Amino acid sequence: MEKIKNIVQASIDVKTEVLRNEQLLQTVGDCVQLIVTAFRNGNKVLFCGNGGSAADAQHLAAEFSGRFYTDRDALPAEALHCNTSYLTAVANDYSYDVIYSRLIKGIGQKGDVLVGLSTSGNSKNIVNAFETAREKGMITIGFTGEGGGRMKGLSDQLINVPSNDTPRIQESHIMLGHIICQLVEEQYFG
Repeated sequence: MEKIKNIVQASIDVKTEVLRNEQLLQTVGDCVQLIVTAFRNGNKVLFCGNGGSAADAQHLAAEFSGRFYTDRDALPAEALHCNTSYLTAVANDYSYDVIYSRLIKGIGQKGDVLVGLSTSGNSKNIVNAFETAREKGMITIGFTGEGGGRMKGLSDQLINVPSNDTPRIQESHIMLGHIICQLVEEQYFG
């Protein structure tokens, strides 16, 4: 029982640090504005991640393309790993490191937003995707852990959760992602 309480408390502690971090909260607000503007301009939001971060990427994309709190029109958002035929072909024929950058090169447009989730900030396939996105004039939003890793220098906006503990970072990523989804939905649909 004590172990369970300690894990819950560790999650609360990280979220308390997020709550106290005015700069991080401002960054979340800035991300909301960037995404609302992108949608208003007819652009889309693309998500990428690996493992649990891929699950979070897919979850957040679905909040936009499906619905969050209100019954409303779908917003153009998708997670880039959902086409398994594409994913396995490119990983096999080229490299796993280019699964996202190759797709960004094909479907990314100037003004689109790419959201990459990586607790370390160093996932090679996401770093490559961010490099390609920047070449295309896309906006990059990184969700990482404390240091930001290599994504720090490639992110127009960096949401770097103040932790080095992967599960605690991911728990905060989905919380902050939900906040962004809620506020984008409220502002976009008014």
